[in-house]
Amino acid sequence: MSEIPARATESEGPSDGVPFGDAVWQSSPPGSIYDYVKVASFSIGPDGLVDQWSLRAEQLLGIRAPDAVGTDPIEAFVDPELRERGQRKMAEILDGREWTGVVPFRVPDDGAGGGQRRRGQRGLAEVYVMPTRTEDGEKAAVCIVVDVRVLRTIETDLAASQAIFGQSPFGFLLIDPDLRVRRANERFASVFGGTPDDHRGKGVHDYLPRAEGDRVSATLRRVLETGDSITDMHVTGFVPGSEERRHWSVNLYRVHSGSGRPIGVAWLGTDITARREAAREAAAARRNLALLNEAGARIGNSLDLETTARELLDVVVPGFCDLATVDLYQGLLAGDETPPGLADGGAELRRVAFSSAVSDVPFHGTGERVQLGAVHHYPFNSPCADALRTARPRNVPAEDGGLVQSTLAVPMVAHDTVVGLAQFARTKGSEPFGDRDRDLAVELAARAAVCIDNARLYRREHERALILQRSLLPPGDPEASGLDIACRYLPGNAATGRPSEVGGDWFDVIELPGHRTALVVGDVMGRGLRAAVAMGELRTAVRTLAQLDIEPAEVLSQLDEIARGLGAPGGVQQATRAARRPREADLSEVYLATCVYAVYDSVTRRCTFANAGHLPPVLVEPGESALMLDVPPGLPLGVGGEPFEEVEVELPEGSLLALYTDGLVESRDHPLDEGLQAFVGALTDPARPLEDVCDQVLNTLDSHHGEDDIALLMARVQGLPSESVGDWTLPREPRSVGRARELARAKLFDWDMEPLVDTTELLVSELVTNALRYGEGEIRLRLLLDRTLVCEVWDSGLVQPRRRRARATDEGGRGLQLVGLLSAAWGSRRTPRGKTVWFELPLPGADTQLTDPAEALLSLF
Repeated sequence: MSEIPARATESEGPSDGVPFGDAVWQSSPPGSIYDYVKVASFSIGPDGLVDQWSLRAEQLLGIRAPDAVGTDPIEAFVDPELRERGQRKMAEILDGREWTGVVPFRVPDDGAGGGQRRRGQRGLAEVYVMPTRTEDGEKAAVCIVVDVRVLRTIETDLAASQAIFGQSPFGFLLIDPDLRVRRANERFASVFGGTPDDHRGKGVHDYLPRAEGDRVSATLRRVLETGDSITDMHVTGFVPGSEERRHWSVNLYRVHSGSGRPIGVAWLGTDITARREAAREAAAARRNLALLNEAGARIGNSLDLETTARELLDVVVPGFCDLATVDLYQGLLAGDETPPGLADGGAELRRVAFSSAVSDVPFHGTGERVQLGAVHHYPFNSPCADALRTARPRNVPAEDGGLVQSTLAVPMVAHDTVVGLAQFARTKGSEPFGDRDRDLAVELAARAAVCIDNARLYRREHERALILQRSLLPPGDPEASGLDIACRYLPGNAATGRPSEVGGDWFDVIELPGHRTALVVGDVMGRGLRAAVAMGELRTAVRTLAQLDIEPAEVLSQLDEIARGLGAPGGVQQATRAARRPREADLSEVYLATCVYAVYDSVTRRCTFANAGHLPPVLVEPGESALMLDVPPGLPLGVGGEPFEEVEVELPEGSLLALYTDGLVESRDHPLDEGLQAFVGALTDPARPLEDVCDQVLNTLDSHHGEDDIALLMARVQGLPSESVGDWTLPREPRSVGRARELARAKLFDWDMEPLVDTTELLVSELVTNALRYGEGEIRLRLLLDRTLVCEVWDSGLVQPRRRRARATDEGGRGLQLVGLLSAAWGSRRTPRGKTVWFELPLPGADTQLTDPAEALLSLF
């Protein structure tokens, strides 16, 4: 019997390319099941001997056809102990009975064999024997033989395949080359419904949306064509009876037959919806954390309310939402202590910030058309008003047909106070806000609210500090005898437009007796409210010391002691203790300040300077270039331990004197020397009006000063004319009292000051009498006429006059009381050679009412 070269097959489905039931003859394809199983055959004649031996039998049993034909198969292949039973079976077969069984066999040792088996090798074969007849009608048999080991391997492979396929916890599909499901496992069927057989013949479009199905189909074809496996391909779809979107991770690989022929694609899928959700949650958490970190870094860098609101929107758009607005209470922006209307949420608000990641799309929250910068309020029953009332976030319904699909109205709460409302919106196509988004929005709004409230508190304190600082500066335009004064004060950053910070710069113009003037410019190191307060204390101390009419160097020495006590507990009282141990003073507990103090005498046109670590004054004489005066700088106030020096300079008529703080000339962009030279160079036309000169200096140095305060004090010298001065020396004798009255009377008539004659005569008489009685040396009388009349009596004595209240029985002691009653002011001061006692009278005018000397005398008794 020979091998059949062709076989009749019946198409089993669409993969065969023909309809069911149509029989065709075709060549056996590579990888046939027969080729895999290796079926062998031979035939037995009526005599019980082999009469035909196939080529496959040669390969399986290892015996060539010439050696096998004509042999008794029982005698040749069966073990001796089984031959008797084998002969009975052979007789039954030749008698016309079929038989199937497992037969041990061995390859004979004799004969010339070939094939895959060696002689003497033992094996086990499954034999199927079919009775047949020869052409002559005699009984014969055909034997089909299969190696049992191959069958066991097939059985094991099928069982393992069935176990893996059927018991897999993942969805398992076998997809044929036409991309139809050939086989599905129970897990897949449990997800998509029905039994595994119900899914046979379906395609990917039966499970996935069209676009997703097209993508997966293209991938399956690529796997079939190239044999390249696909790992962790993400597929999105829906399961029957559910609208929940599901996600799967799919692995694809091409499946081959035993001979290597591709027969389809294996699909191994696992549901990763929960994993995707967890990953999405983790990504959202990371995004939220990043947003919070960014908010911490970017929000609150400015102490301006509107800027802080814009910083919030710069963080959330587009990272958190597509559109956003911030409304702040109008009362808060106006500087109210507590924003009004928190109870009902109906107070006025101003829209201070708006941001959009969508071009040309306005966002109006609840539908009201609110423009940036507009003042408005929300209706009582609106979600936004409810959010303001309750201090809780609210969802704002979307407008029909609008672009915005999800909006959160989040109150901005700081320290249990609602300062405004932030609205965050997402447009259609974006994911709506969830609970986590709401929590994040509340946190972001709260952070911005705290910064806004801090800015509000800073602005309030800053305004108070500015009020304090400005209240400590000279009001209006200062006036001084023999000087034309102009001054400027600019807070730090004023030139750059940024919010100014209170500093410690100050200047002052103090009128002294004898038509003298003290000019002061100082700078407390540091900034803020404490620096402003320290500046105020020092300025007050300067004014107090100036009224004592002591020398400029002594004024700075006293200020130095006071400055060392400003920063320590106990305030100014600490100055006394610091003065007792100047070397032990702790600089960390004191305020350091620089100061230049100058006293100008309008009669002599001489100016005495003392400097405590300050920049040198600048003098411009008529027709000359500006120059910096060589005034020893000394140490700053608060350091202590070193005396201050004085320098006296004569100021020509019409000369210009400038005192200033370092903010005018110092900058981070250039050395101090460059700024000083620029300042000196800016004083090119000192003859112009002083106000114009100040403006020119500030405009010229606009690029030279930095963020510090600027104080500028300029004075043009206009000395007291000689005709306005009466100066006489009197001998130390009684008749000098009468002589002094005569000189004063005559001078007053020359000045046309007749209404002042009686009072002046009386007071001059008292001062000269006191000089004769209590003083020493010759007596000097001087009258000065300017904005007031000043009378000075000089002597060489060191004993200062002291005013006392005389008893009714006393014959004297009322002279200084009389001076105090009739004069506008009086006092005494030490001089290098004694003392000076002086009084001042206002000039006659419509608003001046002079005291009658007779009435003053009567009031003393």
